[in-house]
Amino acid sequence: MSVSDDQRPAATTDFVAANAHAFGPARHLRSRTKVLPEHARGHNRALVLQTLYHSGAMSRADLSRETGLTRVTISDLVAEFIADGIVIEMGVREAVGPGKPPILIDIDRAGHQIVGLDLSGPNAFEGAVLSLDGDVLERRQVPRPERPDGEAAYAALRELAQSLVDAATRPVLGVGIGTPGVVRPDGLVLSSPNLGWTDFPLEAKLGAELDLPVLARNDANAAVLAEYTFGEAKADFMLIKIGRGVGAGLITGSQPLLGSRFAAGEIGHVVVGTDGGPRCACGKIGCLEAWLSVSRMREALDADPSAREDILRDAGTRMAIAIAPIVAALDLSEVVLSGPAELLDGTLIDAAVETLHARTLEGVFEDVMVRLTHQDDIVLRGAAVMVLSGQLGVS
Repeated sequence: MSVSDDQRPAATTDFVAANAHAFGPARHLRSRTKVLPEHARGHNRALVLQTLYHSGAMSRADLSRETGLTRVTISDLVAEFIADGIVIEMGVREAVGPGKPPILIDIDRAGHQIVGLDLSGPNAFEGAVLSLDGDVLERRQVPRPERPDGEAAYAALRELAQSLVDAATRPVLGVGIGTPGVVRPDGLVLSSPNLGWTDFPLEAKLGAELDLPVLARNDANAAVLAEYTFGEAKADFMLIKIGRGVGAGLITGSQPLLGSRFAAGEIGHVVVGTDGGPRCACGKIGCLEAWLSVSRMREALDADPSAREDILRDAGTRMAIAIAPIVAALDLSEVVLSGPAELLDGTLIDAAVETLHARTLEGVFEDVMVRLTHQDDIVLRGAAVMVLSGQLGVS
């Protein structure tokens, strides 16, 4: 049931939600590779599932018209999906004219569940059993090790993952993990100092122990997938996740941007300004994370509550200093923030917008938006998107 990277769907027409079963408007990550003949069947499988996932129940004839695939191809693929338990027949559509009413089909949204894990929290690892539509069905957590300890971190993660797999009430399609650090596409964590991992084969190790498909990505890269698939984001945007640390995920031209070192979006340790500042956990002075992390802002506010506006304005200004060159270089449409609304909304965002506009080309970037995400559990939901993409080709 797994779909490889070279079998993901190429760009297709956006589909409009057709009925109550529809998840929402189609959002797909565009493939950069040409679909070769030997990959055509995998491409067609993903295209059909992508269409059903976003447009909801439809007839085989409707599916043929939406995808541009022949009715014979659709009939063949749908029969295969039904045999695999991925797609179900929903009954017949109400007749509106002569002839036999068509049978509606849809992804069996209640037939599988997904386990999502978020390792980015300051005090605990969060996890959930999610539906295929990204809804949290069961939520659990385990304490985060107080100090960076790779073995202890993995043991806690393993315990949480197993408890959620056991809690699932349907077969588990896969396990998605959002973790701090630099993560290769094969799920090897190159570096995660906060968890004590270096060259740690997280995906392979946990997958073997659970005997399930496991996908691991940087937490901000997971979050950006959730905003793209489930949220309101445009095709070119940056999501900045502000919590224990600061990181970003980027999508450009409907394609995730990872970078040659798989470290695109690692903005937390960019030094902002030449006026010194707090010492960062990495040892440098004045890193963005040292100004903008939730723990740093709360410490500063606790120390001097009367300086709240100045502290938040300074944090927003420094964030904009760090991201203005990225916005300009990639011509991004918007910047989405994920973090505590009581810190980010208002003064911080206002200062960021003002500085961003002041530091980019006048008349070109004035319409760039900076806003909060409307999603809760964004890393967990991003983990679900990772599994949907890896197993079904759906994004």
